[in-house]
Amino acid sequence: MMKALNCTIAFLLVMVLGVQAQNKITLHTDEADTKINREIYGHFAEHLGRCIYDGLYVGEGSEIPNIRGFRKDIVDALKDMKVPVLRWPGGCFGDTYHWKDGIGDKSKRPSIVNVHWGGVTEDNSFGTHEFLDFCQVIGAEPYINLNVGSGTVQEAAEWVEYITSNNQSPMTDLRKQNGREEPWDVKYFGIGNENWGCGGNMTPEYYANLFRRFSTYCYGAQYRIAGGANVDDYHWTDVLMRETKNVPHLINGLSLHYYTMPGGWPPSRSATDFGKQDWHDTMYEVLRMDELITKHSNIMDTYDPNKRVGLIVDEWGTWFKSMEGTNPGFLHQQNTLRDALVAGVGLNILNNHSERVKMANIAQMVNVLQAVILTKGDQMLLTPTYHVFKMYSVHQDAQLVPMHLASEKYEMNGRTLDALNASASVKDGVLSMTLCNLNPDKDIEVEYEVTGDEYTMASGQLLTSKNITDYNDFDKSTEVVTKPFKVSKPKNGKVKFTVPSKSVLLVQLQGEQKL
Repeated sequence: MMKALNCTIAFLLVMVLGVQAQNKITLHTDEADTKINREIYGHFAEHLGRCIYDGLYVGEGSEIPNIRGFRKDIVDALKDMKVPVLRWPGGCFGDTYHWKDGIGDKSKRPSIVNVHWGGVTEDNSFGTHEFLDFCQVIGAEPYINLNVGSGTVQEAAEWVEYITSNNQSPMTDLRKQNGREEPWDVKYFGIGNENWGCGGNMTPEYYANLFRRFSTYCYGAQYRIAGGANVDDYHWTDVLMRETKNVPHLINGLSLHYYTMPGGWPPSRSATDFGKQDWHDTMYEVLRMDELITKHSNIMDTYDPNKRVGLIVDEWGTWFKSMEGTNPGFLHQQNTLRDALVAGVGLNILNNHSERVKMANIAQMVNVLQAVILTKGDQMLLTPTYHVFKMYSVHQDAQLVPMHLASEKYEMNGRTLDALNASASVKDGVLSMTLCNLNPDKDIEVEYEVTGDEYTMASGQLLTSKNITDYNDFDKSTEVVTKPFKVSKPKNGKVKFTVPSKSVLLVQLQGEQKL
């Protein structure tokens, strides 16, 4: 009787308290047959605030060291982070942008008023040639958004021709007159942006027909991306997939936009002054990305069971209230440890959906929203999000490793989340596992069990900090950075370690032959 009672008590303790053994991840390396496209680690640079001007581009006459006008410190940092693809010129700005204003002699280019973002006047000194040159300098694939909202089919078609054509034609001649003899190899073209909102306030039925028309005349576009849904507008996805099903040559990708915005629209919460409830709310919101991708993918599967059309999450990241003392239209915010967790969780989710998700672009690259780099005059700093992207670059073009994750819960005020979030990949014999501990107060011991391959060595990198609100600033640029993390050698296909609270962790396993 006493033995049975002790067993019952032990069982109840397991159920109520949760034990270390429940935090277990089983990996199946023998089932790794889906590639994680490197483009999932893409970025977004819109003509917004200080992203382009005073961010990426300072001009050749600047005293700040530059390469043909591009800040050298930023170029070096982006190359080190391995940016695979860069989206430009918008965003909302893209559907007011007329590309011919941004080519030719810079002194003769007409200016443009940025009606969406702060009402500032830009001189168009950063245009098509500058963007494509910048992509070449940092080693990224260009992704260009065409103007559907206020542009014409002819304008879009001529832009594609100007960029990609090697035939004798007026646009090819114009490109050569502007100093570029050979065409650029640009693969990705977006046909409009947020056409349900700032891109024209269209219905999905109207936009679907407009997309078919624009896409028909963009002959040189290899990969055409249709403007997709906002958050959970599943009707938009259904209409676009239905109306393009019989013209598969016109569509290769469908976009999705989702921002982690605790408290909803308009953004009202501070990027730096927050407590544990805000932290929990933010983790809840970023985890919602998994549900959204799953449901949009299920609709796409109905019309495209072979997953030929990629889901392109070309705007994602945190969106908080703009920093005090800055132009609200510039969307400038700091980047804390909380943003690093959002980046880690978001990338894990995107990795795990790589069968359908073929590209993603965090918003935005410099000085705007969840930026990877911030600048102040001639100073530059790398944000916690930058360090997560650099850490996670091991997943680019690797094979996704299927996993089963059993996690304890993280609860606050009646809302419960999994405390752990993870993804894994294998490449060149190295198994890379990225793991986030969402709980800001508790270290969690986790056990990994690997089936299919044998590994004998382990190493790790960790990103965390003392406080949830910690961030890098120009006088403390190494407050939140990655550091080495010691992991014991695997035994019998298993490895155990403790994941510190509020952290992002990379653990890599490999065999003796890799040393």
